[in-house]
Amino acid sequence: MDKNNQTAHLKREILVRTIKAFFSDNFEENTRLIPYDMRPKGSEVPYRCCIHKERDVIRHRIIANLGLSMENFDERELISNYAKQASERKELEKEVLTVLESACQACVPSRMFVTDLCQGCVARPCVESCKFGAISIQNGRSVIDGSKCKNCTKCMQVCPYHAIVKIVVPCEDACPVGAIEKDSSGHATIDFDKCITCGKCVASCPFGAIHEKSQIIDILNRMKEGKKVIAMIAPSIAGQLPGTIYQLHTALLKSGFSEVVEVAQGADITAVNEAEEFAERLEEGAKFMTTSCCAGYNNLIATHLPEIKPFVSTTKTPLYYTAELVKKQSPDAITVFVSPCVAKRRESQENPNVDYLLSYEEMGALFIAKQIDVAELEPTPFKTESSREARNFGLLGGVAKSVEVADQGKTEIKPHIINGLNKQSIRELKNYAKKGECECGNLIEVMCCEGGCIGGNGCINNIKTASKAIQEFTKNCKPLREAPQKSEDEE
Repeated sequence: MDKNNQTAHLKREILVRTIKAFFSDNFEENTRLIPYDMRPKGSEVPYRCCIHKERDVIRHRIIANLGLSMENFDERELISNYAKQASERKELEKEVLTVLESACQACVPSRMFVTDLCQGCVARPCVESCKFGAISIQNGRSVIDGSKCKNCTKCMQVCPYHAIVKIVVPCEDACPVGAIEKDSSGHATIDFDKCITCGKCVASCPFGAIHEKSQIIDILNRMKEGKKVIAMIAPSIAGQLPGTIYQLHTALLKSGFSEVVEVAQGADITAVNEAEEFAERLEEGAKFMTTSCCAGYNNLIATHLPEIKPFVSTTKTPLYYTAELVKKQSPDAITVFVSPCVAKRRESQENPNVDYLLSYEEMGALFIAKQIDVAELEPTPFKTESSREARNFGLLGGVAKSVEVADQGKTEIKPHIINGLNKQSIRELKNYAKKGECECGNLIEVMCCEGGCIGGNGCINNIKTASKAIQEFTKNCKPLREAPQKSEDEE
């Protein structure tokens, strides 16, 4: 879904107001007042049936912004008490997503549906195409028996009048692993045992009913306590906001971070290690290897695709190596990964060297709340400049290209790119695992999000614009083998 839509605007406004409330003289009370400030008595009701419903949805979005689960929400409790709970929290909740039932439309079940365009034609292509006997003609019109229909869409494809459509539930349709279901009231629920935290449900719901549980209050609290808080920025960040990455460096320092480190430093290490591992595997007779940088893909392997694990690189992610370097240099610092996607939230929580995660969306809201205009700031250079290839990690094909460059032509590399995880691409990966080879290539780059990390649900900019900005930025950067591999402090 387009990132510049009304749901995104509403989500951002509530987040900005929550951050402003934190910086106010009374966080708890000003958080409680947000729904009333946004929808005062007598104001226009733009989205819902009444002002009370509007306020209720806003209230629930605030709960998620406070990092709390709607599944445990008590409507009798004041929002101010939840704000107090968030400000005193020492540990994060385990699950990173929550469903806002008040915002969920309780969509009708997904099914094939015959519209009024049906002409009851003599050819009966819909009837003939259905292998399950689900379609019959009644009163001169096609009728679908839902108990027999398998939603294969064959009838929809052959109808000459385009009279048959598939009614989809966006979140269910987007989920590649069937982790979204309906409860008895028809509202969406998440089966966390199946969920790979890919964030596709978050991005696809036009009502914004599935929400990340933000950690921004925890981050701001650590800053308030005077802790050294270090931002570790993902490579895809370069294409998100107006201005250069060096101006963004300045903006993050102005917003309260003590230091900013590029995760591209870790990407350089990942590329070198993965190239060496790939060469070793091919020498041992392996037919292919998949990359291991995408957290969504790693979650898929752990939950649904164990058969491909022998073919997956054991090299750690760029975040892993970067956080390890940062903690080695500053053991007592609070580390915050500034990220494009939901999946990295789970990876961050499982990594003892990463304390919190801030999405690009949340970063943008923080800048708005603190009135920081990135494009107007002076640039601040990094202590260590990362390579061109590492800074391209967030682009589709960027990881495979980095491995090729790091290999320096020693191995015959044939890249194959999986552009987004969906039911089809998962079947494709299962097939490779079953056969033990991939006819399309020997180095398979798997990206959970279409377009690569710049397609993550936490991103602000659209894929095309973000890609262009990163390519423009990196064209003058040093190639991998010329870029420094260690920081000045390490050396």
